[in-house]
Amino acid sequence: MKFILYDITFLVVFSLFVVLFLYQRRHNLKRDGLLYLYRTKVGIRFIESFTKRFPRLLKSLQYVVILSGFVLMFLILYFLIKFAIIYISSPVIAKTLKIPVIMPLIPYLPSLFKISFLPPFYFTYWIIIIAIIAIPHEFAHGIFARLNKIRIKSTGFGFLGPFLAAFVEQDDKQMQKSSKFAQMSVLAAGTFANLLCTVLFTLLLWAFFSLAFTPAGVNFNTYAGEMINTTTIASASLFAFDGINMTKITTFDNKTFFGSSSALDAINSRQNLQIAGFDDSPAFNARLQGAISEIDGKKITSYDVLNQTLNSYTPGDSVTISTINSSKDITEYEITLANKNGHAFLGIGIAPPAYSGFFGKIYKIIANIKNPIIYYESRIGDLGIFIYDLLWWLVLICLSVALMNMLPVGIFDGGRFFFLAVWGATKSRKIGEWAFRLSTYILLALLIVMMLKWALTLF
Repeated sequence: MKFILYDITFLVVFSLFVVLFLYQRRHNLKRDGLLYLYRTKVGIRFIESFTKRFPRLLKSLQYVVILSGFVLMFLILYFLIKFAIIYISSPVIAKTLKIPVIMPLIPYLPSLFKISFLPPFYFTYWIIIIAIIAIPHEFAHGIFARLNKIRIKSTGFGFLGPFLAAFVEQDDKQMQKSSKFAQMSVLAAGTFANLLCTVLFTLLLWAFFSLAFTPAGVNFNTYAGEMINTTTIASASLFAFDGINMTKITTFDNKTFFGSSSALDAINSRQNLQIAGFDDSPAFNARLQGAISEIDGKKITSYDVLNQTLNSYTPGDSVTISTINSSKDITEYEITLANKNGHAFLGIGIAPPAYSGFFGKIYKIIANIKNPIIYYESRIGDLGIFIYDLLWWLVLICLSVALMNMLPVGIFDGGRFFFLAVWGATKSRKIGEWAFRLSTYILLALLIVMMLKWALTLF
């Protein structure tokens, strides 16, 4: 809470500084559509010197840059269409995600939409990330423009209300007279720089996490349970458990389970169905919550240690289990272990994440950095959490910007890149323009439909 106060103070001070800075230099501030642009010459000398120093490397790199543009365009189209189908057809996903699909990156976004699965996004993060993402992105455009003899007119910042952007302004006439290959390398250069940043900050995230964090508990995400055939159920009734309506199920072999309130309808239907039920376990009855950090004073640092510790007890033993939550609150539970197949039984479960598809592979890479089953503590206190969350947002946003900028839509770099690619492949400018307009209209319509679906969740 203290840092939020510092962060809001920084937001106010920074906003006042920007207003004062722009007012004193208002002669450099020009309106361009909805944007106000502040033009300077800062960085142009660096772009010139960098281009002259590494011309051979940059010329060879153009092929990689253009290839990365095609790969990113294919990936974002695939993910967007797949996500749209799931988002539009699902009755719950729009309400679960909460964030509208068209949403600018703003400070405190997780707090505004009450999204618990995202870390905090402070204004301090926002400023740092914009600088780290925008400067390499725009300078890469400038470097490849100069490589292809396209003049850089200015650099600077753009303002759309409180939202900031950076830009490198090339000579548009020279850009359009350049070859399709040259233009495509310039357009894809920014997203290529964001890809490099993604790799760099992923490595930094891994290195920092390895040095600054240590295992301090084991997370569990469900209670032990099993699928129950409705034909084996002797009785079922609704009851309130901690204010939640559930179905208490007793089978013919005198086992007790607890299912959702809707399970009663399935049972009463008298059909041969499989329904999910929690075991009548110590963990469920105690409403055990949080990451298990200690059992009778023994530190629990991995899933193997947790299993070994529980296996050292016998059914009927009483244990003191300490848990810790994300707010670092510690809770102690006095629990008597049950008997299951002759072994001490606590009754927690860990549903492993599914590593399927491209996003599954990305999640698996992240899980190798920070295993979601393990609860970690920072060796350097809140500073470690602050830096980790900053690096986490950097990786996520760098990759997102690289992908989104290659959408074949007019407002993004991918729009003209797609037009040039179709023009080059068909040798017809008209077909390129037609394909560009069609892709823009289709994707915008898709986004509008998803926004309407999100809006319906508000009512």
